[in-house]
Amino acid sequence: MGFFSDLFQYGYLTNAFAACILSGITCGIIGTYVVCRRMVFLAGGITHASFGGLGIAFYLGTNPIGGAMLFAILSALGIEWAGSSGRIREDSAIGIIWSVGMAIGALFMNLRPGYTSGDLSAYLFGSIITVTRSDVFALAGLTLTILAGALLWLRPVMYVAFDRDFARSRGIPTRIISYLMAVLIAVTIVLSIRIMGIVLLISLLTMPVVIVNTLSRSYRILAVGAPVVAVAGNVAGLAASYDFEVPPGAAIIFILTVALILVKLLTLPKITLGRKPKLPHENHS
Repeated sequence: MGFFSDLFQYGYLTNAFAACILSGITCGIIGTYVVCRRMVFLAGGITHASFGGLGIAFYLGTNPIGGAMLFAILSALGIEWAGSSGRIREDSAIGIIWSVGMAIGALFMNLRPGYTSGDLSAYLFGSIITVTRSDVFALAGLTLTILAGALLWLRPVMYVAFDRDFARSRGIPTRIISYLMAVLIAVTIVLSIRIMGIVLLISLLTMPVVIVNTLSRSYRILAVGAPVVAVAGNVAGLAASYDFEVPPGAAIIFILTVALILVKLLTLPKITLGRKPKLPHENHS
């Protein structure tokens, strides 16, 4: 119980705890859109492309999160534009931006005088001691924005996530929503890097949604349940990280993985004992 007894005694731990709650809410809501629209690979591309901004910012001696934010937003908009305009296949654009971002980041990090591998560990795997009060305030502002957007525009976003053609036929501005969501995905990713790290962050966007999706197919339930699961996983992982001195991102993903396995096992009897699935030849009978 060392984590909970020390929680309000150390400022960095309080900041990390608040960031875990806020990033869990944002990643849960944004992750629902990402998974339902089948954009997990895109989110991974944005996450790794942000490494290029980190490397350049380190080399120039400026704020690394600011550099990552700029790279992530430009990458998200570029991928969305490439996919919607048809100039290049979306999966190809994601793969290119993914690899180029990582290459640029590695190049500039190695060019920086006094470079050590320890400079990257906090951003690749997360570190609770690097979370600052400004990070918490930024996450709080993002969380309020996303919550307000979810309350006001849940239905249009849901339509875009599931069927863009249908949404377009209903007069919904699908392109504007797609670009806005791409920017929100990028901002969510960058502001959560200190908690999860670049390598593991994509799992926080997807695993809570998959866990809730095992129990429900409703978008609204996913949008509410995924943040709850993400927050619980974040707090439990942070506590384990503090008590056992392991990277918080790894601890969070381990806990979410165990939760996913348990949920799958608990729902397995319902699947196997339910209605008998039709065989291929029975579909035409």
